[in-house]
Amino acid sequence: MRRPLLGAAVSLLAGAAFALTTSYDWPLPDWMPPPPVPDDNPMSAAKVDLGRHLFYDVRLSRDNTVACASCHVQGLAFTDGRQVPVGINGTVGVKNAPSLANVGYMPVLTWANPHMDSLEFQALIPLFGENPDEMGSVGQEAVIFDRLAADPYYATAFAAAFPDQPQPDLFTITRALAAFQRSLISVGSPYDRFKRMGDKTALTDAAKRGEQLFFDHRFECYHCHSGVHFTDTLQTALMPQAEVGFHNTGLYTDYPAAVPGLIEITGRPQDAGRFRTPSLRNVAVTAPYMHDGSIPDLRGVIAHYANAGRAPDHPMKDGMIQGFTATDAEIADLIAFLESLTDEGFLTDPTLSDPWPEGHPASATRQMP
Repeated sequence: MRRPLLGAAVSLLAGAAFALTTSYDWPLPDWMPPPPVPDDNPMSAAKVDLGRHLFYDVRLSRDNTVACASCHVQGLAFTDGRQVPVGINGTVGVKNAPSLANVGYMPVLTWANPHMDSLEFQALIPLFGENPDEMGSVGQEAVIFDRLAADPYYATAFAAAFPDQPQPDLFTITRALAAFQRSLISVGSPYDRFKRMGDKTALTDAAKRGEQLFFDHRFECYHCHSGVHFTDTLQTALMPQAEVGFHNTGLYTDYPAAVPGLIEITGRPQDAGRFRTPSLRNVAVTAPYMHDGSIPDLRGVIAHYANAGRAPDHPMKDGMIQGFTATDAEIADLIAFLESLTDEGFLTDPTLSDPWPEGHPASATRQMP
């Protein structure tokens, strides 16, 4: 039962094309184009609202304990504050839960799989993946669909979002989840107000000094964390091709089997330890850091790069990571700048929060870390 259902979902997702969608009211300023949207999953307010309810619904998991929001908490920029996520039955994950802020702009959605390029397809992994066991729902598709269909909200919400296919199934669930995630737009930080909205009072003097350091050749931060989203992995609806960056940051001398990096997919020795560049938007609230969650705070991250990594002589380490010397004052200024990338409005926006009433059996809030 499980494989035909999952296989059918994969085939439905294959070959999706991207287009500029204008029928949805994106929460974006004029200077930021929307993310790309597949032709077979156009955005709509009804679909986003359905996806939001599904995102916070623990009934998508086998034992009604884990929702998407269990590992992606709004106040933490949709990360979970753990070194690695925890799934059903206390199953411990392998890689740190990445932020979902602006995830619609990410052409690669996991730390080290270049083929994971569709939010619709990626939704299947936490739902039905078995290594690790996150939501544990493989083989339980029919049970989950029946659970959702019995809920009064879903009885009308699926029909509103998908009038031609008005029932819970893999097609509608994954597309609604993807639509909600594309709506997770974060472009309202103090730095945005300072740099793009003309508010010269939005940054502290320390953050302004930190900006100069961030873009200084001595630190080289901006080479990988570039552009409006502070990453070299990006695609907007106006970009015909995606930009994707994977880098070895010198975290290990030998790469444990659990976290080998891009080499796990490509098999190429030069891809050992290479992981996708995360965005630095809201980075101050997404600790712990790196793909394995092994660095607890921003000061530790800066120290890592100042030391040219834990494995400074590793042959596969990115050539930009050469190390540097910084004073305590410079480090404090750099952290102040990184903190200015926090979008408090995004972290507290009620339209992105758990929509289920308190005590409702769907609500993920009771499962939050």
